[in-house]
Amino acid sequence: MYDRVGGEPFFKSLVDRFYAGVASDPVLRPLYPEELDAPNEHLRLFLIQYFGGPRTYDERRGHPRLRMRHAPFAIGLAERDAWLRLMLSSLAEAGLDAQDEAEIAEYFRDTATQLINQMGRPSR
Repeated sequence: MYDRVGGEPFFKSLVDRFYAGVASDPVLRPLYPEELDAPNEHLRLFLIQYFGGPRTYDERRGHPRLRMRHAPFAIGLAERDAWLRLMLSSLAEAGLDAQDEAEIAEYFRDTATQLINQMGRPSR
């Protein structure tokens, strides 16, 4: 997948679009530090590695352990839905082949749901 979508430039653009949305999102913004550079880099490197690119994420940060790394943050349905809205919108703007977009979107949906650690009322 990494090579099919254009390698690092694709993931940099995707993650930059996503974090541009996070910067002004009322649900997600409180979950992130004031400066978004480090989270941007972490997500970019993770996605590059996950989708078949260089293993720089592991070299710098160790095993991803997504649930453990996200445990300090209250992630409910509203947070999951806001994250997916921004990420899927960022993905749609990339202009990928429909099959590649669907495969990446499925990963995002599944993973975002797995990171829910707070149950509450469904978001609207």
